[in-house]
Amino acid sequence: MLRWIALVLVLLLIGLQLKLWSAHGGVHEVDALRVAIKKQTDENTRLQQRNQALAADVSDLKHGDQAIEARARTELGLIKPGETFYQVDNQPAGASSTLPLPPPARPGGAAGGVVK
Repeated sequence: MLRWIALVLVLLLIGLQLKLWSAHGGVHEVDALRVAIKKQTDENTRLQQRNQALAADVSDLKHGDQAIEARARTELGLIKPGETFYQVDNQPAGASSTLPLPPPARPGGAAGGVVK
């Protein structure tokens, strides 16, 4: 009799282990859901930070003339009447920001070789 009870308990344990490791809602699915929750939490945190920055920007634009003036100057290039605009170049005097000019064209239109 005790042998039959032990056999039933072992079979029940094996059946439950199979269900735990392979069935719907098992360990693999729980791990996948944990990864998905972590990704979504990270995305939500990033979006909340962006929303806070945008809310601060909107508040500045609604309540402060300095923010509007700064935007007009940087994004639209506006200046006040009577102001003089100076553009400062941060490159050293010898550096050039443009590509070198091509060599002058040869007389007679020859691109290369010996001219006869």
